[in-house]
Amino acid sequence: MYNAFFGFKENPFNLSPDPLFLYRSPQHEEALASLTYGVKSRKGFIVLTGEVGTGKTTMLECLRDELQAEKIPFSFLFNTRLSTSQFFEMIAYDLGLNCPSDSKAQVLIALHQFLLQQASRGGTAALLVDEAHDLSWDLLEEIRMLGNLENRTGKLLQVVLSGQPELDRKLDAPNLRQLRQRIVLRCELRPFDEEQTAAYIQTRMAKAGMEEQTVFPPEVLSGIYRYTRGIPRVINILCDNLLLMAFA
Repeated sequence: MYNAFFGFKENPFNLSPDPLFLYRSPQHEEALASLTYGVKSRKGFIVLTGEVGTGKTTMLECLRDELQAEKIPFSFLFNTRLSTSQFFEMIAYDLGLNCPSDSKAQVLIALHQFLLQQASRGGTAALLVDEAHDLSWDLLEEIRMLGNLENRTGKLLQVVLSGQPELDRKLDAPNLRQLRQRIVLRCELRPFDEEQTAAYIQTRMAKAGMEEQTVFPPEVLSGIYRYTRGIPRVINILCDNLLLMAFA
């Protein structure tokens, strides 16, 4: 509504997890580098955590772009409220596995063959799980068992679990100690500080078409930080409303 008024090519504060609008703060650069390294180096299990709205899904979208560019096949689970059979059906669909049926046994056989073929070419495959804190205990156990797929040179399937801090607490449960011991890399996204909040706003507005941010004076930027506590999703919502009010 206000894009033309401010000279934006598109909405700078859209809530969609668009990698093009990623603000590459040091922690985001580090997290993306760790995720990419973990998958390419066949490290096995990688965990990404952060509070609600800190940009975890955007990081997974960036990782997807990296994997697609490197032609690394992956399955992306964005709905974790799945039964065991649905879980294996999703993996088979995403990876294009040739299975006689969608039964767990048939998917596992096809998956193992697929991963061995990838490894024989020097490649790998990945399983990306968003909202992993909502995974059932049964699915977490199934995912742990997938970690047993390996050869002499490393893990055949790289698993990225992304979720809220509850995921860390869940992984600390005694019945998941075997899975916890297999986690090689951990990344955490934290809210921005005041300086990063201002840089985040500037970055998004620049990518939308306003090279020099002139809408929000310093005192307003400070107020935005205090109100949002540096959480990107809340910053987007507040800035969108402020721009709408200024336009009106």
